[in-house]
Amino acid sequence: MKVIKAIGVAAGILFSFGAVAQQVSTTQSSNPSARPIPESDVLFKKTVWRKIDLREKQNKPMFSENREITKVIISAVKSGELVAYKTDSVNVPLTTQEFLANMTPKETEGGLTEEEKAAGFGEVEEEEDAWGEALGKSATETQTGPVSNEYFAKQLYLLELKENVVFDKKRSRMYHDIQTISLKVPSTLNALGFEQNIGSFKMSDLVRIFRNNPEVAIWYNAQNDAQHKNLADAFDLWLFSSYITKISNPGDRGLGDIYGGGKKGLLAAQDALEALIEYEYSLWSY
Repeated sequence: MKVIKAIGVAAGILFSFGAVAQQVSTTQSSNPSARPIPESDVLFKKTVWRKIDLREKQNKPMFSENREITKVIISAVKSGELVAYKTDSVNVPLTTQEFLANMTPKETEGGLTEEEKAAGFGEVEEEEDAWGEALGKSATETQTGPVSNEYFAKQLYLLELKENVVFDKKRSRMYHDIQTISLKVPSTLNALGFEQNIGSFKMSDLVRIFRNNPEVAIWYNAQNDAQHKNLADAFDLWLFSSYITKISNPGDRGLGDIYGGGKKGLLAAQDALEALIEYEYSLWSY
């Protein structure tokens, strides 16, 4: 009875985010998890979204030169080995062309105003125009194929991880059950100034890709070249740094929307992390 009462008290910390219970699918086809937990074993569940900045020191092993996790994912989509989805609900697949379109910077409206044109900006002298025309012809003659404007894998340093934090009553422990990983265009690269989703991927599909490509899907061990790990193992062992951006709630609002951005948002993310840890500890209070 005391354990059950403690569970209820600790759960109140998390329910302050206005969370609602969600069901856990037990079928591999509909569950994107690499290791689904049967619904009958779930005592408690919260869906949590985290951002992974691959530029951080702790995340550099996933972002080593020519073995970037983003490069592994993009190559698998291009080769047809991996299916990308529109959102992290993973119910609407993207075609390869749609995925590549999302990886291409969008043209923004702009150009010279009438006043700027009248002032002479953008005009080219006749000699310069002839010189430019000659260069243009030369470039056309030497060009062997279409020029790609896609973002480089090294530019795409932002991932979003969606997980179910589940307490498994059969095993009496908390699990971080990763559902999806989404590839993002960072706001620093988007001309419109906000993050853009390139594609989302089922964790079960990513594990398959990582296992099938061990020579490139590497978590790089800077201390010991004999102890590099597969990216699938790195996620299992939680060998990365992340910060919470959202916990499931009725309004589907992020912590930044609720508490504000900047420092307040970071403090809210830290509080959310501590609440999850406190919940697990509270399970064993008597």
